[in-house]
Amino acid sequence: MASTRCRLYLITPPRIELPAFGEALKRALGAGYVACVQLRLKDASDDEFRRAAEALMPVTQSAGAAFIINDRPDVASEINADGVHVGQDDASYADARAAMGAKRIVGVTCHNSRHLAIEAAEAGADYVAFGAFFPTQTKDNVKAHAPIELLSWWSEMMVVPCVAIGGITPANAKQLIEAGADFLAVSAGVWAHEKGPEAAVKAFNALFC
Repeated sequence: MASTRCRLYLITPPRIELPAFGEALKRALGAGYVACVQLRLKDASDDEFRRAAEALMPVTQSAGAAFIINDRPDVASEINADGVHVGQDDASYADARAAMGAKRIVGVTCHNSRHLAIEAAEAGADYVAFGAFFPTQTKDNVKAHAPIELLSWWSEMMVVPCVAIGGITPANAKQLIEAGADFLAVSAGVWAHEKGPEAAVKAFNALFC
């Protein structure tokens, strides 16, 4: 997932309706470059999650984006997804890497902790995620907000890519890009955009130029 400039890391809404969301995702991916799509459905049943993964992975990959599964290395390995993302309360990095193998992506949530990020990078994580940087309603029980200078520190010290997450919109993203974020992880900032997801993807890509 190495990047020479910032890229969009798209996260699904907390709840989706198939097949309508598959069509919405296809349109959003067609509106501009998206590096990856993370399937994040915390309240879905196991069957619902697997059906969503199987439906959305080909849509994502056909657009040239990597398909990332949140919190479920077993499902990611089973369907041959491009990667998995694990939080501090999810499967361990070691378990995720064991399930995914050496060549697929494993990313780790590090909140606002330099210590957790360094540990993850040294263990072999393909990226670390910092946040939330701004207020967000997408995730419950969000940890303490991350300072923007954390991105600057990381980009100066480390080569492992960093992902900024939490309340990011086209209106507030520029400061994260300038601070050194390699990827912006966005959910509501795209799906709830006042002009629609396609307009949001275009707006983010305009900032990356």
